[in-house]
Amino acid sequence: MIQLRQPYVLFLGDAPDQLAAKTADGIARWRPDLCVGQLRLPDCKADIGLPDMTLEKARAAGAQTLIAGVANRGGIVSEAWRDTLLQAVDLGFDIASGLHGRLSAIPGLKERASAQGTALHDVRYSDRSFPIASGAKRSGKRLLTVGTDCSVGKMFTALAIEREMQTRGVKATFRASGQTGIFIAGEGLCVDAIISDFIAGAAEVLSPNNEADHWDLVEGQGSLFHASYAGVSLGLLHGSQPDALVLCHDPDRDHMRGLPTYGLPAIDACIRLNESCGRLTNPACRTVGIAVNTSKRSEDNALDLLETLEQQTGLPCVDPMRQGAGRLVDALPL
Repeated sequence: MIQLRQPYVLFLGDAPDQLAAKTADGIARWRPDLCVGQLRLPDCKADIGLPDMTLEKARAAGAQTLIAGVANRGGIVSEAWRDTLLQAVDLGFDIASGLHGRLSAIPGLKERASAQGTALHDVRYSDRSFPIASGAKRSGKRLLTVGTDCSVGKMFTALAIEREMQTRGVKATFRASGQTGIFIAGEGLCVDAIISDFIAGAAEVLSPNNEADHWDLVEGQGSLFHASYAGVSLGLLHGSQPDALVLCHDPDRDHMRGLPTYGLPAIDACIRLNESCGRLTNPACRTVGIAVNTSKRSEDNALDLLETLEQQTGLPCVDPMRQGAGRLVDALPL
């Protein structure tokens, strides 16, 4: 798995707006202790609230890795970044990016990094091979976040549960399965760049044997109901062998993300299908709660929605960002 040297300086480049810096924003939100500052080019329109630094100041502050914290259209590495990236490797920084475009494709960067002994991490890709899943039972406990759709808060929910469990002194580790999660955790793998035959095997590697009372909190991807990404969701479900599932949901969508002809599935259907698929490799797999993104709703409206869902499903329903993940952790067989 990819492992990054810490701490980080977050490179916002020439991000045209705040949303374009969502990767950096996620890192700064969940791992502020790993971030020494932000680095912005003159045309940058984003600000994640960290101290502005030059490369030299960031290096003096102890930063080891420059992270491209931009998620732009097409996932390209901007030509406007080249001089900054070349200077970074000259100063001894490793560079990490989660974009589709590879850092090694930037003219001269790979050669310069090799000469300086620094590393280039394209975290969306892995040079290692993964086994075909065995389905063998592993020690330890596992929770997987699953979704009614893509981008409904599976990573944020797993991180909120990790924070709550660690506050309680429960052994727990967030296991990243996507590029932003890797930046937050410092290690992990991007399952969306793994050949389909090996996704479940990669999930087994991601959540290996552990102590009996240790919880791996596996970041979910996609949705079993998404026509584009159900394959990666199923591979994670089988390979992680979850003891517990938390269903993540955005109630304010009228169709599946990117698929306007596909309506959102029913909550109870999602629970049944995820449990049924999960029980192939863990017969004890069950849903313990629902995490709902209520960010578009008022406090009162959000509480009414959560209460209604709770009455319908008999499961604790919370917005982890508004209310914390305490009731989800309460529902786990600790």
